[in-house]
Amino acid sequence: MRRFFKIILILLAITIVLPAVVVFAYRMIAPPVTPLMLIRGGKFNYSWVPLARIAPVLARSVLTAEDENFCNHHGFDAAAIQKALDQYLDDDDQETLRGGSTISQQTAKNVFLWPDRTWLRKGLETWFTVYIETLWPKPRIMEVYLNVVEWAPGVYGAEAAARHHFHKSAAALSPHEAALLAAVLPNPRKWNASDPGPYVRGRAETLQGRAARLGTLASCLKS
Repeated sequence: MRRFFKIILILLAITIVLPAVVVFAYRMIAPPVTPLMLIRGGKFNYSWVPLARIAPVLARSVLTAEDENFCNHHGFDAAAIQKALDQYLDDDDQETLRGGSTISQQTAKNVFLWPDRTWLRKGLETWFTVYIETLWPKPRIMEVYLNVVEWAPGVYGAEAAARHHFHKSAAALSPHEAALLAAVLPNPRKWNASDPGPYVRGRAETLQGRAARLGTLASCLKS
């Protein structure tokens, strides 16, 4: 019986305590590398900068593109999840649940997990999202997301992306450049922010206008 309880305690430590410790540590330190960077293999460009050295318009553009309710939810957007679930149930050919992910969920996926659309991965993503929303303030979630997300093949983080695409620092990005970067986020390995096609250009124009009108929806990012 003692051995059984010991095993249970070890499992609880692995599934509850260890992830919490790692997530809390990343509240204060930059992730040295992410699973995606390792899985992709080869060389990668990864430059970490604090949120204060990233043009605020990039965060606003990303909010309009990925998660306008970021400042108001606690990690999960019920309306977006319901929409994704309805699409999944209505499409007989769709084998996985797509869409509905908030920036908090995407941060959990990018920092701690592997790229996959299985229910197991989504379950772990949910677990880590709860930890992130509990242990990190909203500006930290955005800071980590902007620094680890892939913006072009092998290019991770806003600083590396700004220099790769526009030959300038992330702090110097213009509203149009920020909108172009946000526009390619759904598929950065296919779309190019510095050489955009008609779809990306049109999407960037829409995002730039919406970012300029975001207002209080981005209030949680203000210091």
